[in-house]
Amino acid sequence: MPKLYVMPGTCALAPNIAIAWTDAPIEVVPMKYGAHKKQDYLAINPKGQVPALQFDDGDVLTEAAAILCYIGTVYGDPAFTRDTELGRKEAEALSYLTSEVHADFGPHFAPAKFIDGKDEQKALKVKTYETLGQHFNRLNDQIGSSGDWVLAKRSFADAYLYVVERWIEQTPHDLSGYPHLQSHHQRMEQDDGVQLALQRQNMKPQGQA
Repeated sequence: MPKLYVMPGTCALAPNIAIAWTDAPIEVVPMKYGAHKKQDYLAINPKGQVPALQFDDGDVLTEAAAILCYIGTVYGDPAFTRDTELGRKEAEALSYLTSEVHADFGPHFAPAKFIDGKDEQKALKVKTYETLGQHFNRLNDQIGSSGDWVLAKRSFADAYLYVVERWIEQTPHDLSGYPHLQSHHQRMEQDDGVQLALQRQNMKPQGQA
């Protein structure tokens, strides 16, 4: 059986949720923080990051968006195949969430990777929170116009949006400033698949953190 390697607090939660939603025959393997830098895991994923999906033949797929695409192609709703409008829009939403929104959290989590000096890092974080605010305003408007979900129906984009909704609560922003996202976050935390994925990743709904 393929294995998905995950750690608490990471974007691996999105494919973990996708596995729960599709009931895909993939084992979720939780790791403690720091295990991703140890030799046993580096032999699986030399990038030292999660998620990583290891197949029975030893092949390994990394990057959350790629893993979500695989799960969707093999086990997902046919309505989201990439030759449909929904499928194209899901790919677009996931690309935005992973390559732009996720990436722009970098200076929040690890400012030293981007610039030296405490004052410089502080200024970088101020700019980072401005950029994140722009992203979340856009996402809040999108949910407000589309209804309950990122698209016309629940998709893997909602799983990734839930990840960054959790992260924004660690910044000077909070979801109370984005009412449509706050409602989306609450819907996700009431979802049985999301609750299962959180449990498997040794995490809790934020209301219980």
